Amino acid sequence: MSEETKNDISNEEYVSSNFIYDLIDEDLAAGRVPNNEIHTRFPPEPNGYLHIGHAKAICIDFGTALKYGGKCNLRFDDTNPSKEDVEYVESIQEDVKWLGFNWDNLFYASDYFETMYECAVKLIKKGLAFVCDLTAEEMREYRGTLTSPGKNSPYRDRSIEENLDLFERMRKGEFADGSKVLRAKIDMSSPNINMRDPVIYRIARAHHHRTGDKWCIYPMYDYAHPIEDIIEGITHSLCSLEFEDHRPLYDWVKENVDLPAKPRQIEFARLNLAYTQMSKRKLLQLVNENYVSGWDDPRMPTISGLRRRGYTPASIRTFCEKIGVAKNNSMVDYALLEHCIREDLNANAPRVMAVLNPLKVVIENYPEGQVEWFDVENNPECPEMGTRKVPFSREIYIEQEDFMENPPKKFFRLAPGTEVRLKNTYFIKCERVIKDEATGKILELRCSYDPASKGGNSPDGRKVKGTLHWVSVEHAVKAEVRLYDHLFTKIDPEDVEEGHDFRSNINPNSLEILENCMVEPSLINSKPGDRFQFLRMGYFCADITSSENKLIFNRTVGLKDTWAKVAVKG
Repeated sequence: MSEETKNDISNEEYVSSNFIYDLIDEDLAAGRVPNNEIHTRFPPEPNGYLHIGHAKAICIDFGTALKYGGKCNLRFDDTNPSKEDVEYVESIQEDVKWLGFNWDNLFYASDYFETMYECAVKLIKKGLAFVCDLTAEEMREYRGTLTSPGKNSPYRDRSIEENLDLFERMRKGEFADGSKVLRAKIDMSSPNINMRDPVIYRIARAHHHRTGDKWCIYPMYDYAHPIEDIIEGITHSLCSLEFEDHRPLYDWVKENVDLPAKPRQIEFARLNLAYTQMSKRKLLQLVNENYVSGWDDPRMPTISGLRRRGYTPASIRTFCEKIGVAKNNSMVDYALLEHCIREDLNANAPRVMAVLNPLKVVIENYPEGQVEWFDVENNPECPEMGTRKVPFSREIYIEQEDFMENPPKKFFRLAPGTEVRLKNTYFIKCERVIKDEATGKILELRCSYDPASKGGNSPDGRKVKGTLHWVSVEHAVKAEVRLYDHLFTKIDPEDVEEGHDFRSNINPNSLEILENCMVEPSLINSKPGDRFQFLRMGYFCADITSSENKLIFNRTVGLKDTWAKVAVKG
């Protein structure tokens, strides 16, 4: 890892034990792996943007290497060119670095295509692979079921010489796509369907983003992956739980391709996050069908979407640490992810004032033309963040919801005849309500202020229960604010009625755009990616499209922390 990364992420983040570390410790104690030579890899397929589930894998792969003073490779498993793109390669590299990690080596599966082909030839020569002409449908019929064995392909007993000839001609492009495959010859009666003569090469005339049109046959993932691990000297191949049933095939390949190293595959539970779709294929569907604005839409669970929404690398790493490394899949409460970003931003984001639904207030006894500049702390949790000047004048905006003409009991905000505190400034009392005569709509409030209450305290000791945020009308800056909710209405988006798919659970109210918000003038200097706490409203981030000419803020998360309450009760 680079020195920059080592400074960002201490190995103290990865000292707590888990079953992966226990297995590695056993390997070290038994001498199966030399000390300080732990080598892992993060192997994404470049067929989409990384999401929060990949963030967990990144933290495990890179974190394990960091804990043991070892190395971690970034490897692109680009064996399926029809679905892969340079755009995804670049975005994956950006996301890994943004999370705070750096790789020791950058590799591609396509670096090893020639070696993989040679290994396949060796398997044929050993009588362990054969060219098969069955169609995909016929192959499914021959494979059998979980309760019944498969049956041998009629092409299984081709001679070694014929298989070598056919495989070479497959490479030369003499056969049509899908007309032939190369299969490992293992056991069609195996209780593990993955071991029933799996396909290891297929014909696919697809332009590859690195090798162009050099190849028209491509290795299957289950065959390619162990060879890649062996070539790179990976000691521990850490992958998600769906590959547990594939491990026997992983081991079969590494034992039969005559390459020296013997990596160990270890599986961990993948991340299932409530209200979230984790399939890259289905996330691509959302993008292509315009349910979202793109891969980085702040409602998406992609790392780029979370970044645009205002999540920090530290909050995502903390989230991954808190959910831990388990052997069994489970659903994680989305509130835990929100708790992690609140904790981070509470300590690190400056507080500012923004009025999302403005209601004008005229303070009639405040001198006309007068402006006072109040010194306000940027973050009481972090005094070293200093202070800023906030202007106060005769006319201000408050939130519409902070006033009620006929309030219920225990409404401690502004109402006719009641008094509230304006944050950091004065007490004000509502004297009159100005309405539109035709519609009855409230246009503005006429209030008075107590000059002796400057700073928010009254010298006579009287108390007020409500404190409101506000923005000076004269100095306010208009902004657009985007409020986000879960993209899906159900905890599990795949929980659908017969005849429907996950799209039927899309939340039609996942985005609300407020176009006439008013924010304090200091925000005119905000840059895309800057994060703030809007007092009483939540945490917000300046969008990537935000500028001086048009301020745009995305709500990262509200202030209410449901997870913290659950954790305390627990």
